[in-house]
Amino acid sequence: MSDKGVERRLCHRFKIPGSTVAYTKQKFLLSPKGFDEEFCPVLDISRGGVRFLTQKPLKFKAKVVLQISIPGERVPLNLKGCIRWSSFNPGKSYKFQAGVQFNAYGEKKDQNYPGSLVKIIALEQKFIEPGEAESSGNKSEFSI
Repeated sequence: MSDKGVERRLCHRFKIPGSTVAYTKQKFLLSPKGFDEEFCPVLDISRGGVRFLTQKPLKFKAKVVLQISIPGERVPLNLKGCIRWSSFNPGKSYKFQAGVQFNAYGEKKDQNYPGSLVKIIALEQKFIEPGEAESSGNKSEFSI
């Protein structure tokens, strides 16, 4: 039996107007000196991942380090994740869209700081539209 059409998303997506992403691909030998791209508009975010616009295509399964800047917040969210998809964005100023699934939250190597999850939950409560949580069409495509 196929699960096509079945909603697999476990987290609710929400928009944060004016939020942006800076990212870099994780390097094995040297620590990165700056970001591959900055000020990429965030389309939506959830506890499990983020979807954003980019000028560059991103390779499936590439490991990335993200810095998500949120208007009104002093400290950006720093998260690690994996590219789950990247697609062409025809006729737009940004040529591509990308989806990143965040690494698990915890204290182990390559996990995200648990405080980041707490911050995302607080942002979810602030920005999610009333009634949006009940609608299955507004869940995130990234599970935790």
